[in-house]
Amino acid sequence: MSVGPLSPRNKRVTAARRLLKRAFRAEAHEFLVEGPQAVREALGLAAERPGLIRQVFVTGDAEARHPELLAAARALGVEVDHVGAVVLAELAQTVTPQGIVAVCGFVDVTLADFLNDSLGRSRTPSLVAVLAHVRDPGNAGAVVRVADAAGADGLVLSEASVDPYNGKVVRATAGSLFHVPLVLGAEIAQTVTDLRAAGLRIVAADGAGERDLDEEVDSGALSAPTAWVFGNEAWGLPAETRALCDAVVRVPIHGRAESLNLATAAAVCLYASARAHR
Repeated sequence: MSVGPLSPRNKRVTAARRLLKRAFRAEAHEFLVEGPQAVREALGLAAERPGLIRQVFVTGDAEARHPELLAAARALGVEVDHVGAVVLAELAQTVTPQGIVAVCGFVDVTLADFLNDSLGRSRTPSLVAVLAHVRDPGNAGAVVRVADAAGADGLVLSEASVDPYNGKVVRATAGSLFHVPLVLGAEIAQTVTDLRAAGLRIVAADGAGERDLDEEVDSGALSAPTAWVFGNEAWGLPAETRALCDAVVRVPIHGRAESLNLATAAAVCLYASARAHR
């Protein structure tokens, strides 16, 4: 660890600052994690994946508030550097930074690795969320958090979707990014084919669905291993994607609201499956 606070021109600070841009994140396969909660969850995964956390930057005030986080990082061999408030603010992307930022390696896995165990044997997940062309960072991050809370086995973020290592997405996951296996850049048709081959029933969530969620629950259909497919915030799921699925289900609107936003609809659907599985 550095003796004094690092200069804004320090090479480690400069390298971390570059990760604010997607192109540099993709090149380095690294991203920034901000705040004690997210860093705590990253440390939990780093205990299983040595090398996941490459660097921690912390202000003196934040170290005084969260000494256990820095002790855990050092125990894992992570380099911890003190920085001043100005440098921390350059690395953070919030109005009021919480004084700690970590540099982490990417956490995503391939769909093949997700659907097979460490010995290469195929397995059938119980519950998977698939985000098709979802562009809004807050929605994407919120669905990762919901999937984690509902006990989903994994989440697929299709091609042409938001970068999950974007700072807004990472913050919206509230640390769940380090709990739920994440598959990136998958082509929807191939994803559906592979998930169905693994034994999952593919269900699209769409406001124009011919079945409503209450009917789906009452029929017992959700007790089967299920992959829920959620569409873009603005235009939903195109007809060709709905046609790939085994069922198209709408969340019933009992009041006067026009619709539900993506994250809320995902929460309702994933929890319906979670309850059916239990």
